[in-house]
Amino acid sequence: MELVASVRNLSKIYRKPGTDVEVAALRNVSLDFVKGEYTAIMGASGSGKSTLMNILGCLDKPTSGQYFLGGQDVSQLPDDELSEIRSRRIGFIFQNFNLIQQLTVLENLEVPMFYLKIPPAERRRRAIELATHVGLEGRTDHRPMQLSGGQQQRVCIARALMTDPLSVMADVPTGALDSKTGQQVLAIFDRLVEEGKTIIMVTHDPNVASRCARVIRLHDGAVVSDERTRQHTHRARTAELAAVP
Repeated sequence: MELVASVRNLSKIYRKPGTDVEVAALRNVSLDFVKGEYTAIMGASGSGKSTLMNILGCLDKPTSGQYFLGGQDVSQLPDDELSEIRSRRIGFIFQNFNLIQQLTVLENLEVPMFYLKIPPAERRRRAIELATHVGLEGRTDHRPMQLSGGQQQRVCIARALMTDPLSVMADVPTGALDSKTGQQVLAIFDRLVEEGKTIIMVTHDPNVASRCARVIRLHDGAVVSDERTRQHTHRARTAELAAVP
């Protein structure tokens, strides 16, 4: 299987402002993430979920240890290089959407490619393609305030895919949605994983996590369990059989 991301002996220590008190948010974490895997990260408040997500998303750097993204060690890259890698290789889906209210659906989708200086015609083609892929073909000229919560999250999913990233980071993606709408959004995730996308999701909901092929649980900054389900085993076996000449 193709390795998308890997962390080795990863630790993150924060110092409380104005004191010598140090807090270990992550402690010696080692994990591998393979292409097409659907992973949930769970744990109580303060367990290190968000810190791990931020490092995997190139939003933060570890205090020690290594993070390999697509085979490249990005652990201690300068901020400008890390920002470039983040914009090209990571897609983000947020609980509260983080859409630009003044822009239409298509314009919101084009933002990631605008900063990468992709030509306008290619940006628009890709935006229309992905809007259609997540079921928003009739809403492309609407602004976020004209959309339901579920539709806004669909925009976020499409936006996360605009640069064809190595992995998609979803931070409590159903937290602001009712249960029915949340299930519709999760069904899109299921389809994306079947298409070969790699999704790493922070969630507090065991029902959401149960849809994933892998569940990692953190406690006090350490991995206390890392379980793959039969669903993962079945998909992996299917992929292996398909690869046999």
